[in-house]
Amino acid sequence: MRRFSQVDVFTDEFTKGNALAVVHDAEGLSTEEMAAFANWTNLSETTFLLPPEDPAADYRVRIFTTSRELPFAGHPTLGSARAWLDAGNTPREPGRLVQECGAGLVEVRRDGARLAFAAPPLVRSGPVENVDGLAAALAIRPDEIVQARWADNGPGWVAVLLHSAEAVLAVRPDYTRFGEFTDIGVVGPHRAGGDAAFEVRAFVDEGGVFGEDPVTGSLNASIAQWLIPAEIAQPQYVAAQGTVLGRRGRVHLSLAGGQVWVGGDTVVGITGTVTLQPVR
Repeated sequence: MRRFSQVDVFTDEFTKGNALAVVHDAEGLSTEEMAAFANWTNLSETTFLLPPEDPAADYRVRIFTTSRELPFAGHPTLGSARAWLDAGNTPREPGRLVQECGAGLVEVRRDGARLAFAAPPLVRSGPVENVDGLAAALAIRPDEIVQARWADNGPGWVAVLLHSAEAVLAVRPDYTRFGEFTDIGVVGPHRAGGDAAFEVRAFVDEGGVFGEDPVTGSLNASIAQWLIPAEIAQPQYVAAQGTVLGRRGRVHLSLAGGQVWVGGDTVVGITGTVTLQPVR
């Protein structure tokens, strides 16, 4: 029997964010066993907590979607940190955790009641040449795209800026035309006066199964790494995500000392044990 948690991430209200399954004390499980369990949970991601291999880390995490393992993802980072703390663990440094994952070491800090992770560097950036292909994938006209850039920090994101949050909410993608694009993020500004500066949506391909991710830390991290230096966004802003899906995700982005931080509320909604034993 292993401890099990289900955490709702980027929300302060359970069921309104992005759910994450967390298996604690996952030593002894093979990659195949982890992948099979992640496929069974049918959540966007499932994580497995392990002792660190790097002495600088507090814990190690492996991150799985229903079809693949990821080197890094945002909502699994915050959700895993919350589950690790909720299980009674104590970080080496008060108020600061260091997570070891496939992308290396990721710093997580307490930001008041929230947790925030340091956005990892992009592995691919720069303008997208095939804007017509992106427009076809999103079923919009090319002239509706303000800018498009590669914003990949692991999953493969390309980010598309539209004129408004209303335009973002109106997108109905044509997944049959994704072609070279497997993960597309769309962002547009809200009118002033609301609790969020931007609306974000994330359209993903999981092994040929297409869908929309409720709230996406990695995408918001890479969008902030684009929009803030370009002075399209303020150094500190809030992004809304999940609106079309009936969620109320809120991602808190900030730039401090040259580092983008991605924060959000987390709610541990389910705890218990799971019978997940190594196959003999």
